[in-house]
Amino acid sequence: MRIGICDDEKEIQELIEEKVRKHCPEEEIVIFSSGEELLAAEPTPDLVFLDIRMDGKNGIETAAGLRRKKKKLLIIFITALEEYVFSAFDVGAFHYLVKPFSDEKFYEVLDRAREEYQESVKPCRNRTADKEDRYMIVKAKGIQTKVVLDTIIYGEVFNRKIVLHTTEGKLEYYGKMAELENRLGEDFFRIHRGYLVHFKYVKKYDAANVFLENGGQLIMSKRQFPKFVKGYLRYNKKGGREA
Repeated sequence: MRIGICDDEKEIQELIEEKVRKHCPEEEIVIFSSGEELLAAEPTPDLVFLDIRMDGKNGIETAAGLRRKKKKLLIIFITALEEYVFSAFDVGAFHYLVKPFSDEKFYEVLDRAREEYQESVKPCRNRTADKEDRYMIVKAKGIQTKVVLDTIIYGEVFNRKIVLHTTEGKLEYYGKMAELENRLGEDFFRIHRGYLVHFKYVKKYDAANVFLENGGQLIMSKRQFPKFVKGYLRYNKKGGREA
């Protein structure tokens, strides 16, 4: 595993490097003093500890560029400011450490990131099979249909029916959104009383809308927005999005 440390303050570079070397001496560590230097690096690290406030490209801009190069890159932001937390979610940060933080917290996050990396490099065939094993049976017009949960883009309420929008088309049946929400689990989020969206198919979002990979657009409840952002971060932390 190749671990990058990017900070324009030498003291912080050395502090993080010392912690990482102490905890996992077998890993390769590379140091960068700017976002531009990190973006130019080949190969791109597998995990990056990234400062947000830097001269030149800041951490958020650098993370966006890194994400375009390597979708599965794990990014851990380190900063003294909490105000950037929502921007960190937008670039799929694995975690956001706010200074000062304890050694215990640092190593906890590092261990989880390493576990996530090890999971990501397992054969894709096995991970795909695990997801495809999860399905539900829907009865519509007297016909029982198997729906693989991973294919569901979102569900909506329409005329007392549930409409499942999947990668294979639409399916309508009589049911309750609360029951569907419980059945689908934490990979889905109720962004509005009428919509339950799969984090996997979210392309971007703001406080009023969720934009989907297929070009669709759903209304976001303002009350649900903060919870949605936290849920989306958790989903990305556990490697929900495939490259």
